[in-house]
Amino acid sequence: MTKHSNALSRRGFCLCCLGAATFATTGGWLTPREVFAAAESQVNIIRRAAVTADITTTKLRGGVSVLTGSGGNVGVIAGKDGKLLVDAGITATRTRIEKALSDIGPEPITHLVNTHWHFDHTDGNEWLNSEGAAILAHPNTLKHLASAVRVDDWNFDFPPSPKSALPTQIMKNDKEMLRHNGQSIALKYYGPAHTDSDISVFFEESNIIHVGDTLWNGIYPFIDYSTGGSIDGQINAAEADIKMIDKETLVIPGHGDIGNRQDLIVWRDMLVGARENVAKLKKDGRTVEETIAANPTEKWDAKFGQWVIPPALFTRCVYEGV
Repeated sequence: MTKHSNALSRRGFCLCCLGAATFATTGGWLTPREVFAAAESQVNIIRRAAVTADITTTKLRGGVSVLTGSGGNVGVIAGKDGKLLVDAGITATRTRIEKALSDIGPEPITHLVNTHWHFDHTDGNEWLNSEGAAILAHPNTLKHLASAVRVDDWNFDFPPSPKSALPTQIMKNDKEMLRHNGQSIALKYYGPAHTDSDISVFFEESNIIHVGDTLWNGIYPFIDYSTGGSIDGQINAAEADIKMIDKETLVIPGHGDIGNRQDLIVWRDMLVGARENVAKLKKDGRTVEETIAANPTEKWDAKFGQWVIPPALFTRCVYEGV
């Protein structure tokens, strides 16, 4: 599965990046807030794009599969206990997700885990709940979904989600264990990371982990400062992911291709290096525009900055948190 064949990632990342298009029309890089104020909300764009998005199923091992093409990567484990999903995708892809799930097997949908609260990972909560899925998440995911939330960098106000879309099973501790289809499934809260609600989902017997948006494999990330995220939190989460796994572990990122421990190390090193470079420039008194002009991410742009989040926009996100 190549990066550019992954319809999920091509569409899903647009939620964080309209910067390139804005540069073409305005002649300059804008702040994230200015970008989204100058264009239709990226939330609406992503939801509309999902109407025609293709869903691709990749079977891994131990009964675990990944569906791509609807918001964040959706993990699935199927078996006698029913289907457990990790993240819910975008509602507009429902019929295609239903077809993909049916092709995996006849088992009913019984459980859904949200890795965090963002709409591209929770938009399908309501319909999955109507199919019988009990929804499990961190308390902060429930808090954000149950409340009106403004994400400034998306220029979007999220209304409270309907009751039927809210998590019904809430983590009581930072680490919890589930048993489903013969698998031990470890849930772990990161603390503030990409948001303040991120958790990982580790299928232990299969040695597969879904890390949500604590990894955007091969792409610069969006960091949601509006709900507790930060560049330091993103780095801490990457460190935690590396410590949790071994070289044989398959890593399902929130966005991008299936990865491994080495991908996480490369990702962590990029985050740390970008933070160091931007922090030094900011400490020297450079403005955000001067910092961008100094190309502090140049070392990593060829790998991480050639898709949808341009280096300038990522640099702004880092600058905000150092």
